[in-house]
Amino acid sequence: MRITTYIIALTLLVTLNCLSRPAISQTFREGPQVSVFYSEIDDSEQPFGLYVPPGYKPDKSYPLVIMLHGAMSNHRLALKRVFGHSNLPGENDAKASRYFPDWKPENYIVATPYARGTMGYMGIPEEDVYKVIETCQEYFNIDRNRIYLTGLSMGGGGTLYLGMRRPDLFAAIAPVCPAPPSAFYPLIGNAHNLTVAIHQGGADPVVKAEGTRRILEEFQEKNTVIEYYEYPGVHHDSWVQAYGNGNIFRWFDGQVRNPYPERVRYTTEWYKYNRSYWVKFDKLKPGTHANIDARFIAKNTVEVKAENLEAFTLELKGHPMLDHLSPLTVKINGNTIQSQPRLNHYFTLSSGKWVPERYEAPVGDKQYGLEGPVFAAFTNRHTVVYGTQGAADATEITRRRNEARELADFSIAFGNYAQPSTVNPRIISDREVTPDDHLSSNLILVGTKETNSVIAGMADQLPIHMKPESVTEYGMIYGVGIRGKMVVVASGVPFWNNLVQYMPPAPPQAGRTVFNVRSTKGATTLMEVKDLLMVRKYGSEVIVDTFLESDWKVPAVAKDKLLQSGAVILRD
Repeated sequence: MRITTYIIALTLLVTLNCLSRPAISQTFREGPQVSVFYSEIDDSEQPFGLYVPPGYKPDKSYPLVIMLHGAMSNHRLALKRVFGHSNLPGENDAKASRYFPDWKPENYIVATPYARGTMGYMGIPEEDVYKVIETCQEYFNIDRNRIYLTGLSMGGGGTLYLGMRRPDLFAAIAPVCPAPPSAFYPLIGNAHNLTVAIHQGGADPVVKAEGTRRILEEFQEKNTVIEYYEYPGVHHDSWVQAYGNGNIFRWFDGQVRNPYPERVRYTTEWYKYNRSYWVKFDKLKPGTHANIDARFIAKNTVEVKAENLEAFTLELKGHPMLDHLSPLTVKINGNTIQSQPRLNHYFTLSSGKWVPERYEAPVGDKQYGLEGPVFAAFTNRHTVVYGTQGAADATEITRRRNEARELADFSIAFGNYAQPSTVNPRIISDREVTPDDHLSSNLILVGTKETNSVIAGMADQLPIHMKPESVTEYGMIYGVGIRGKMVVVASGVPFWNNLVQYMPPAPPQAGRTVFNVRSTKGATTLMEVKDLLMVRKYGSEVIVDTFLESDWKVPAVAKDKLLQSGAVILRD
């Protein structure tokens, strides 16, 4: 009894002692350096450049600048660029990467993600950028309302894309000679509360000024305030003007995030990006962009215009326009609703009418953290599994392993500079899979239920199976949510070898500068695939290219096409 009492008392003492101590953080020297963070995507250490201002004081909050490098560059060069240092005459990037020169100190924390090299800033590199921000917030006292984003060329495009994806994360963004991915354009209206300044060389032969001016026009068409600086006669090195003499830091000095804007405009197609400021999207229509325009028109009175949205929440705690002890009047698409006093106000579209009710996603349905598309399974920790069932010999098993490796490499291919070695997921056989693998990883299953025992074990939970006699003529890939993780099944012909011939032509990009997504094999990347793609090897024929329903069921039209092909078996 005495021993038990002593142990309890000691436990309480240790707990109280831990609670009373400040968090222990890593020690950094002042000035430029390189640090790392741990990536759960492939259990690797990833580098990023870091600058700590002289005389850093942990009890003082500091602004944070995130700088994104361009194609064929790196985090070390990016740190030099943002402080206004280009290569010396005759100095190549390899030599310039070896050292940090002395430079004028700035009272900012600055971080420059490596982000897997030249992969753009969608998917895995995007997650790396967010992880660098989180790491800086863990190590340093960062001012939440003074986080800034900038980048050049590919990094300028990444700045536009990430800024529009999560506009409430940043106080301001400054893209330089930006080449954004096409996914950026539908999101331009998201900059309503975000200060944007674009820098561009007037004679840039790589990212042409005409395309960047078109981006400026599209921002202006959305009634978004934007600054534009074009440097006549300057080529693809406009960062010299943008970053020289501390220019970018002086511009950031005057920008502060407003966490409680009176108006929020936001567009998204994924639960992954389901909130901005005080608006949260709770139910989306798969395959569409949901839009909301919410504004306070008086104290406790909000007007909302919503499109392709079936449920949302207004998270108003702390908003100066809310008296949480009084009802909230909300006018949604012309219909007025009274919501009882509370901090969070919930609204759901029921039988075509908005009602003040909270939406709860059914267990297993598409939701935050579990929604697809196929590519999403590769942007978190994932394990690629090839089958060994029915293999005649070791040569066949080697072929299957190589096919799994090709799919893993294809999933991260970008531009003409794909770097497969920058992401290294586990690639194992079906015999090596453990129960923990599905609990901790998304599973990428290559083969069919006849060749892969993991697919066979999940047969009753998977919606589609390719028939054995069809694997030499058809190629198929799809992703579904099972027990809280994504499961991707790739069966039949390795579609990635000639995918470009199957995919529909991209929408016209007249006047736009787009950092095209192409792999080294000339095929469109996996980012172009929705939830389900099935193609025919011969004839360049797309059988199905679609999103699945919210409950992961195959849409009726796609189901009919699959059955007509005679190549698959569908589970009811």
